[in-house]
Amino acid sequence: MLNVRRLLLLAEVAERGSLTAAAEALSMTTSAASQQMSLLEREAGQPLIERLPRGVRTTAAGAALAERGRTIRRELQAAEADLEAFGHLDRGVVTLGSFPTASASLLPLALTRFRRAHPQVRTVVRAGVLAQLREMLHTGEVELSLLWDYDWNRIDDDQLILTPLLEDPTVLVVPTSSPLVASDRVRLSDLAEQEWIIRAENHPVADVLRRACRQAGFEPRIAYASHDYQEAQAMVAAGLGLVLAPRLALTNRRSDVRLLPLSHDRSPDTAPPARRILLATPAQRAATPAAQTMARVLHAVARGFTDPGLDRSQLGAVRRR
Repeated sequence: MLNVRRLLLLAEVAERGSLTAAAEALSMTTSAASQQMSLLEREAGQPLIERLPRGVRTTAAGAALAERGRTIRRELQAAEADLEAFGHLDRGVVTLGSFPTASASLLPLALTRFRRAHPQVRTVVRAGVLAQLREMLHTGEVELSLLWDYDWNRIDDDQLILTPLLEDPTVLVVPTSSPLVASDRVRLSDLAEQEWIIRAENHPVADVLRRACRQAGFEPRIAYASHDYQEAQAMVAAGLGLVLAPRLALTNRRSDVRLLPLSHDRSPDTAPPARRILLATPAQRAATPAAQTMARVLHAVARGFTDPGLDRSQLGAVRRR
């Protein structure tokens, strides 16, 4: 097999007509260049250059191989340019996993900010439930993913690096006509006689409602099982019942409902739990520059959803930054 470095040398010799000039261009000594050319001719099985009184010229075989060498040189230069571009986010792909409430709240802002800064980088998002997102991370289908957990189901996976982005509090959704809107304090224990709207199909938020109500001393009476948060808000507005939901799930709030924070009943243990929004990356794979940049953007956007100055009237319309 022909040696690539020697082919590159031959291309330089053919262009410059001199072993000395070719050697200088490649930071070699003339004797080393002469030795490498002799080895290449041995590999080729025939002469590739002719020595002239002043300089050298290629044989027919040498000219053909020199053209191949120029092609290889162009491809190597293009490969180096590709790597440089990827390193500076001038091209490439970043693959990201997400779940519905994140995809409807903080993720669009992050994607917009990232694509404005790096328009040549393609962004691909894969959606799924928690188990699917973790599998995508393990198999490499996504480079990073948004995940979530609660106190009682903390993600324990030594194959992932988990970085908290924000705490997503549980809020109470009530109709605008509810007398609770005027209350200074809303405690879950005072809502034992209320009807409740729950998420269907064993959704994790249904578990939040049951756990929180039981801690407050009662079993919730379920009036309706909804399949998404817009449907749940509509049932609240119609007076069918109340909802407990993560704040991020209600970024697109209806005008006929209000979001109220819940105060502790008797101790912090009786407060509806907040969920953690996490950014996960594989522990055994180095993040690409694009993934690292996307992670920084997600952290910056998440800070806009954790403003401690948000009051009850602002909970349904988180400020965009």
